[in-house]
Amino acid sequence: MSPLDVADIAIGSKIHENGQRRVTTADGNPDFDLSTGITGTGKRERTIMGKLDGKVAIVTGAARGLGRAYAKRLAGLGAKVAVADLNPRSYEEFEVEAKDMTADSTVAEIEASGGVALGIEVDVRDHEAVKAMVARVVQEWGRVDVLVANAGGGRGRPMDTKASSLDPALLQLVTEMNLFGTVYSCNAVAPVMKEQRSGKIITVSSVAGTAPSADGGYAHYGATKAAIAHYTRYLAQDLGPFGITANCIAPGVIATGRIIATVIPGSIQSNRDRAELVALRRLGTVEDCAKVVEFLATDLSDYVTGAVIPIDGGLVRG
Repeated sequence: MSPLDVADIAIGSKIHENGQRRVTTADGNPDFDLSTGITGTGKRERTIMGKLDGKVAIVTGAARGLGRAYAKRLAGLGAKVAVADLNPRSYEEFEVEAKDMTADSTVAEIEASGGVALGIEVDVRDHEAVKAMVARVVQEWGRVDVLVANAGGGRGRPMDTKASSLDPALLQLVTEMNLFGTVYSCNAVAPVMKEQRSGKIITVSSVAGTAPSADGGYAHYGATKAAIAHYTRYLAQDLGPFGITANCIAPGVIATGRIIATVIPGSIQSNRDRAELVALRRLGTVEDCAKVVEFLATDLSDYVTGAVIPIDGGLVRG
């Protein structure tokens, strides 16, 4: 079998504990080391590198749901990933999330697949704590190439969070979690990326930040997500001269544990099949969003900045 054939018929891959990226071939040949291009027999073959080999990524809110999917996706591309979250076992809050875990944390899942990860507990509402988190990543790995500012979310039910009757404490909490947490995270990595003159920043808005709900519910969440989208446009202009891109994703109805358990049941359309509102006639998955994060975190998006990308399957708000 030719060297090209061995690589081309790879049927599975894994990052081994020693950092070697290997594949198993269909004909039972020894593992093929993708990082060195050498098979188990010692024969040199074609070298294949991960898109993010040698890169360092930070994903906030990565203990469950969308953040977990982003962290695992970036690790699978070869990046060293800092998994930052207020609680590394936050998945325990939702049964669906807990059942989906293959280890006791996102870090453990990445390491079990042969990747490199670092778990850091941080409250993104605390500016100094966020700065310390980034400093630790730089101390550990020397750089930051990708930030996914994912931490945040909503509190309360749509029917209880109408625009004209928002509880001040709830408004403060959700604004700090979403907008302040995003700004603090971006501010913390910016000096590092400016010095490198490179970097990819990905913020997370929502379809709720692009159009209002029909009844004005979940207004605190939607308003902060709209602010994140527009902040990202300013960020792109600020950091573009340093070779840094800043883009925002706006997920639609994604079937995470939190959305299924708290958001959909509390909306005025709780008895309606949400898929009927989506052009593709299905709810989104965390992997649908992770694929777009991959695009924005790699060289595929080098000339894309200041964009707000909906990931909603063609959702019609109403």
